Amino acid sequence: MEFSDLYSNRILEIAGAARQMPRLENPDATARKVSRVCGSVVEVDLKLDDGRVAAYGATVNACALGQTSAAIVAERIVGSTPRELRAVRDQMTAMLRADGVPPNGKWDDLKYLEPVRAFPARHASTLLVFDAVVEALDKAGV
Repeated sequence: MEFSDLYSNRILEIAGAARQMPRLENPDATARKVSRVCGSVVEVDLKLDDGRVAAYGATVNACALGQTSAAIVAERIVGSTPRELRAVRDQMTAMLRADGVPPNGKWDDLKYLEPVRAFPARHASTLLVFDAVVEALDKAGV
C-alpha cells in the first residue's frame, strides 16, 4: 500500500464534512493531546451527566486522519458512557497496533481508518482524539 492510498475518498469525505464542535464554557474536564510526529493537536471538553457524556466540545488542528477520527467521535460521543469510550480507544489502538478488528455498531465508520495500521508514524495522529477523551474522563474521575 502506498502512503497516498491512506487518504481514501471516504476518509476525505468524513474529514471534509466535520462539524465544528464549539468549546464548552464550563466543562467537567478538558484534555489536550499533541502528536510529536506531525504536530497535530486535539483539545476536548466533556460535560457528564448521569454516567454519560452530555456535551462535547473540541478544537482539532490535525491531518486528515486525525480530523477523520475526531469527526467520527464528535458525531457519536454524546450519550456514550466512559466505559464505552475507553473500549473504543482500546479497540482503535488494537486495530492499529495489534491487527485487531475495527470497532462496530455506532462506531462502524472507524473501519475506514484500518489502512493506517500499515503506517506506524500515523498512528498517533489517528488516536489523538481517543487519548484526549480518555484523559478527560480520567480527570473527571469517571
